[in-house]
Amino acid sequence: MLQTTRIFLLTLLGVGLAAIGRTQQFTQTLKGTVLDKSVKTPLIGATVVLTDLEPVAGATTDMDGRFRLPAVPVGKHNLRITYLGYKEAVLSSITVNSGKETDLVIELEEDLLTTKEVVVTARVEKQKPLNELSAVSARTFSVEETQRFAAAVNDPGRMASAYAGVAVASDGNNTIVIRGNAPNGLLWRMEGVDIPNPNHFSAVGTSGGGISILSAQLLSNSDFITGAFAAEYGNALSGVFDLKLRKGNAEKREYTFQAGVLGLDAAMEGPVRLGNQTGSYLVNYRYSTLSVLSKLGVNIGDAQTNFQDLSFNVWLPAGKWGQFTLFGLGGLSGQTYAGVADSLLWKEEVDKQYSWDFRAHTGVLGLTHSIVWGDNTFLKTVVAASGTRNGDREDEFQDDYALRRQFDGQHRQSKITASSVLTHKFSARNLLRAGVYANFMRFRFTQSEWDDDAERLVEQLNKSGSATSLDAFAQWQYRISERMTLNAGAHGIYFFLNNTRSIEPRAAVKYAFSDRQSVSLGYGLHGQMQPLGVYFIEGENGAQPNRNLGFTRAHHLVLSYDRSLPGNWHIKPELYYQSLFDVPVSRDTSDSFSMLNVFEGFPGEIVANRGSGRKYGVELTDEKFLTNGFYFLLSGSLFRSEYRGSDAVWRKSRYNTNFVSSLVSGKEWAWERNGKNRAFGINMKLTWMGGYRESPIDLVASAEQGKTVRDESRAFEEQLPGYFRLDTGFRLKRNYERLTTTLSLDIQNTTNRENIIGRYYDDKSGAIKYYYQSPLIPILSYRVEF
Repeated sequence: MLQTTRIFLLTLLGVGLAAIGRTQQFTQTLKGTVLDKSVKTPLIGATVVLTDLEPVAGATTDMDGRFRLPAVPVGKHNLRITYLGYKEAVLSSITVNSGKETDLVIELEEDLLTTKEVVVTARVEKQKPLNELSAVSARTFSVEETQRFAAAVNDPGRMASAYAGVAVASDGNNTIVIRGNAPNGLLWRMEGVDIPNPNHFSAVGTSGGGISILSAQLLSNSDFITGAFAAEYGNALSGVFDLKLRKGNAEKREYTFQAGVLGLDAAMEGPVRLGNQTGSYLVNYRYSTLSVLSKLGVNIGDAQTNFQDLSFNVWLPAGKWGQFTLFGLGGLSGQTYAGVADSLLWKEEVDKQYSWDFRAHTGVLGLTHSIVWGDNTFLKTVVAASGTRNGDREDEFQDDYALRRQFDGQHRQSKITASSVLTHKFSARNLLRAGVYANFMRFRFTQSEWDDDAERLVEQLNKSGSATSLDAFAQWQYRISERMTLNAGAHGIYFFLNNTRSIEPRAAVKYAFSDRQSVSLGYGLHGQMQPLGVYFIEGENGAQPNRNLGFTRAHHLVLSYDRSLPGNWHIKPELYYQSLFDVPVSRDTSDSFSMLNVFEGFPGEIVANRGSGRKYGVELTDEKFLTNGFYFLLSGSLFRSEYRGSDAVWRKSRYNTNFVSSLVSGKEWAWERNGKNRAFGINMKLTWMGGYRESPIDLVASAEQGKTVRDESRAFEEQLPGYFRLDTGFRLKRNYERLTTTLSLDIQNTTNRENIIGRYYDDKSGAIKYYYQSPLIPILSYRVEF
């Protein structure tokens, strides 16, 4: 397999170094919409200019804020947008392919200095989040980044692991750890409403999975936030993915097909006509079986692993009544393994002694309505239905080859969400945004686990019912001057199940020394409900001692400096401190347990809100945005993550790796030969971080009981060896007449390094052994767009 991979890479490199022949110029349409950043009103008469063409090409926006530039040569282009009373904007390295039209949404910020004739030097501000009320620890990301970054495989979670303070939880999934917090502290939002974990092979009580259900075909530019969130975000402790969906092409049908070792992918988009209005649809379907990797010689285990998903977005303008969108996603995933009834094989591979069946299904269906009142008011209302169904069963072969059930969990959750958010701009200085969200939840949980002491399967959870939560927020932005901006607001959550609440003030101030450098200070109090099943864990006589648990809460404080440098370089250091309190820890015993260390699931512990934690560190981002085919992103973080259980002892948390760093870079060369426009790109990602922590294994107790027994009085004292991984990617793109093809090869863990993910006691040998992460995995795909 490695020899085949080397031959393939040499072939691609040979193509990249071929001589330039005769030229044929392919073109495509570049179009888009120019809007006010705050209230989304169309800006009529804005000037849009392609600055890199000779002669310069341009257009002005129509009554709907739309512009259209036909016959733009394929390749990378720079766009300048100007409008009276607004800050000039420049977009660089916009990709135009021959296969599909490029459709942009461009938002301009109103300028305070409208009474003078001011010349503003245009510059790119890709580091700025889409949400102008997010002042610190926030950035926007593009779909192109999810496709370009090595090993990202069109997955927002894997892509985000390249950002400062973000670490991968393991190679086998896209779960991320942000600033040393547990993965379940991450909030997923889509089109303005909270959604369930949108990942295949996801367990309850966590935020990641094996691979994203979301198709890159549907995503538009979106925000990723890692601390001191704006007031509109609630029920989260560590981070927020605020996802936006793009509209399909409302003028012509377009298609995308992709085939690769991860499966088959098909997308279609085009116009929808309703009366005298024209909208659009966009739909994507994917089917995969990872057994293809096994046939390529990659060791991913003997389990049967499959997934499929469908996602769509339908946009329907309604004239004076605003516009509607109908969006949805659904994913089915499962993994089964029968085990091997052969004790000789158990000595070599302990997993063969177990049989399991895992299922994870997720669905979301939403309807949005947006309307602009006058020139300064924007109202968006969303109603969404979502649900998850998780099943996990594990059996163990006994000495007589009989199977004994070790765990059986069946978890079903559904939710109806209604939200309405109003944004009003009083003037260029004053902006108010306020809204309310209501969540109506239903659930059915059953969970049992084998108890060695009782020698039987013990029921931990058996409950069905409903619960309701209500969120409300208000936030105000005051631009004191062209240099200084103040954001202030509050978020409130009320949980009707046990009448608990969390009132959370938020504030941030930003001072711009110039157009290229600024400093920001942000504060927020944040609260999060417990994973729903935790409230119904059973105690003695069927009681539910966790039912009255309150929110886990945290103070976030962030100091940020932002500097843009010539050549599209950007540097951003941040200092942060997080103080967590009301953390669930053991109620009836004095020990080291804390919900801050839980990775997934509904732990069967009886807990109370008596624990605490703290996270603090420094981060640095050094970035060059894509310019002349080259990009570069270096991020690093030094931090500590600590917690205190019911025994009142401060300890390092499970996620205290001490440091995490990442280097992502790539270069693309474009040329034309034999009438074909081509581009060849090389991408790489280098990750280096400290190891996660675990409690020491008690060898004596493990030998006596014949299984792994840990010394929890020394919880998380031992740190696993450091993690180091190199990922590489190669892309060959060809533009034909109205057709674009892309051949991609991602090589995950290119050096085939054996990174350790954990340790266990092997009863057969009486020794401590290691669990290893994923080996070298080649991900080959071929995409056609037309």
